[in-house]
Amino acid sequence: MKVLDKLNKAIVVLSSIALVLASCVLTYSVALRYFSPEPTDWQDEFSVFLLIGVTFLSAAWVHSQRGHIGIEAVKALLPPHIDRWRQLIVDLLSAFFCAFFAWKSWTLLYEAATEGYLSSSSWAPPLWVPYLAMSAGMSLLTLQIVVQAFRKP
Repeated sequence: MKVLDKLNKAIVVLSSIALVLASCVLTYSVALRYFSPEPTDWQDEFSVFLLIGVTFLSAAWVHSQRGHIGIEAVKALLPPHIDRWRQLIVDLLSAFFCAFFAWKSWTLLYEAATEGYLSSSSWAPPLWVPYLAMSAGMSLLTLQIVVQAFRKP
């Protein structure tokens, strides 16, 4: 699916920017704590929110590259036609797990949005923000796994 590939590539670019931004914010926080007695309460949480987004939203691209951890020793031992079946079974089990995780993430997002959940820090950002990244990321990962499971080699 070309649309999914383009979406994954766009997310990876945005995730790269978010990762650099998180490192800049954390560096700023460390420097501010060293040179100033001014409290820093938003930087850590802001960086964590960015890292949650980067982790979950880029997972589909990582899977599209087969960049996850795999056991290559088993692949080398099996004949190609058996290995294709092994890979299909692993993909389907992974898709099932990720679909369940996505469903639970969407219910958590709904609860956080409707109940107005906030972080317990003094900055108190809404928790639907990281839950949205988690839900969307796991949904994209599920879709990517299903597409790859049935894609011709």
